[in-house]
Amino acid sequence: MIPFPDIAPEIFTITLGGFSFSLRWYALAYLAGLILGWRLIVAMMRRPALWGGTPPTAPDRVDDLLTWVILGVILGGRLGFVLFYEPAYYLSNPGQILQVWQGGMSFHGGFAGVIVATWAWSRSQGVPVLRLADAMAVVAPIGIFFGRIANFINAELWGRPTDLPWGVVFPGEAAQTCPGIVGPCARHPSQLYEAGLEGLLLGLILLVLVRAGGLRRPGLAFGVFLAGYGLARMFVELFRVADAQFITPDNPLGHVLGGPVIGLTMGQTLSLPMVLIGLALMAYARRRPPVAA
Repeated sequence: MIPFPDIAPEIFTITLGGFSFSLRWYALAYLAGLILGWRLIVAMMRRPALWGGTPPTAPDRVDDLLTWVILGVILGGRLGFVLFYEPAYYLSNPGQILQVWQGGMSFHGGFAGVIVATWAWSRSQGVPVLRLADAMAVVAPIGIFFGRIANFINAELWGRPTDLPWGVVFPGEAAQTCPGIVGPCARHPSQLYEAGLEGLLLGLILLVLVRAGGLRRPGLAFGVFLAGYGLARMFVELFRVADAQFITPDNPLGHVLGGPVIGLTMGQTLSLPMVLIGLALMAYARRRPPVAA
């Protein structure tokens, strides 16, 4: 087993006039993902050859899109967490819904927020939404990678107990409560599994697709992202501990569909439609002729 590295969730803290301000790794992950994704989309819009002709929008208009995306990520991520994972709690405590600094964000909610923001911005600007969605799909793994690394640093969303040599001993009473295990409890570093599959591997696949002319087929890159993320997330859920509110003595794996032994977790349930829609988009894009210069 591997001891958890001595990394604090805060990079640094500044105290001014009795108030403390901290820069956390999680916030830095969001910033890094958004900034790098923004610059990569700008670079893609400056290369007409990637699109088989005119890019979906001018490079200088991407700045405005970034504002919409930031709002989509924050609002969608928070509302997704409230609706998918803790609806009863926040129905009783509505004043805490917007307290994002207390934690609680959903990838699927944030993703839905970005889709709505991208669609709304595209319609308002007369930009082909499917082609812009392809560009967004290419850069999305950057933010996912940094976000999952931040989850690891925060010692959250850890995996199930394991005796594999790369099992990590996460700190905290909850992480160390493992029935039937005496002494330190090592768990799958499922955050790193997701960083590798949903971030690095999926990002590499999409970059190869772009180099092979994939952006000349509207919807193809978006479809590959949807199916790729959905499959990766459903696989990692086999090693990840479900959210506590779904786990009961009769349902130790936290399945929300099916039975306590064979079923789907909330993460798998939300990812399954992504896989199906992604495969349909890929088939649609492959049937249409590529855009010619």
